[in-house]
Amino acid sequence: MAQLQQASGESVSLQIQSQRAFYAAESGAQVAVRDVLESSDCSALTTPLSFSATGLNGCSAALSCESVTENISGPGGNTVFSISSTGQCGSGPDRAVRIIEVRVR
Repeated sequence: MAQLQQASGESVSLQIQSQRAFYAAESGAQVAVRDVLESSDCSALTTPLSFSATGLNGCSAALSCESVTENISGPGGNTVFSISSTGQCGSGPDRAVRIIEVRVR
């Protein structure tokens, strides 16, 4: 019974770490979208981002960006930015990593 309870507790802990890593990746992607759209250039990214806010304390997000310019009709310009944000929380066996990819123009 004790082993079952311990395994259940570890599972909940890893699930929480996984959710924290997802939100770190999501937050990193939001910051990257703002920075890239304000400057119209991938070089505006600051990476990695370290978080200190409650809930994400000790987590980080590594950002990458690629841009492609094509003749695209409609509003929004001709450059498409592909942004990848890799959120990470914890270390060792408690480490969780989640990746979010976003495209904006």
